[in-house]
Amino acid sequence: MSKEIRFIGRTRARSHALQLLFQAESRSMRVADIINAHYLITEGPLEEFARTLALGADAVRDKLDALIADTATNWNVTRLLSVDRNIIRLALFEMLHVDDVDVAVTINEFVILAKAYGTDDSAAFVNGVLGQVARRLSAGEDIAHIYGIVSPQSAENASAAANTDEDASDASGASDASGAYASADKHMDVDDMLGLSD
Repeated sequence: MSKEIRFIGRTRARSHALQLLFQAESRSMRVADIINAHYLITEGPLEEFARTLALGADAVRDKLDALIADTATNWNVTRLLSVDRNIIRLALFEMLHVDDVDVAVTINEFVILAKAYGTDDSAAFVNGVLGQVARRLSAGEDIAHIYGIVSPQSAENASAAANTDEDASDASGASDASGAYASADKHMDVDDMLGLSD
């Protein structure tokens, strides 16, 4: 019997962002459209941190893919497993635009998701790609500028646009699958982020 995987705090929000980005890609839709339609996430409600990550990564998907292609030189981005590709997209967006989370923590968090959702080889692959980008960042490379990856303000604007669309849908009688949104936790200790607390 397999053990049920449960995430809490920002780890759960990252898992939700992955689920949204995966659904958008598999349906050839944008994340904003998935949020405004009926989406499926585990352990709802959808948190704002998940929305921001998913909308932000989706807004610059092609630019993130260019960074992945330049980093994983022996791999064609379109041939990567969809879950691995989307985990790396989200992690890169977080590494470049979420200042209150250390790059090492971001890498660890997304390796945990790769272990939970990917294949036996996913965690090592994700760790390798993200580690190479982290080394470039440590060397002072302005990767966001080089690849034209948008600022967090642009991601917030995308989130605000989705909220506006959602409000319009609610006014017309439609509702989302979760029924409500909770704000992301402002502070989590490391055990909570890693899902190790009781």
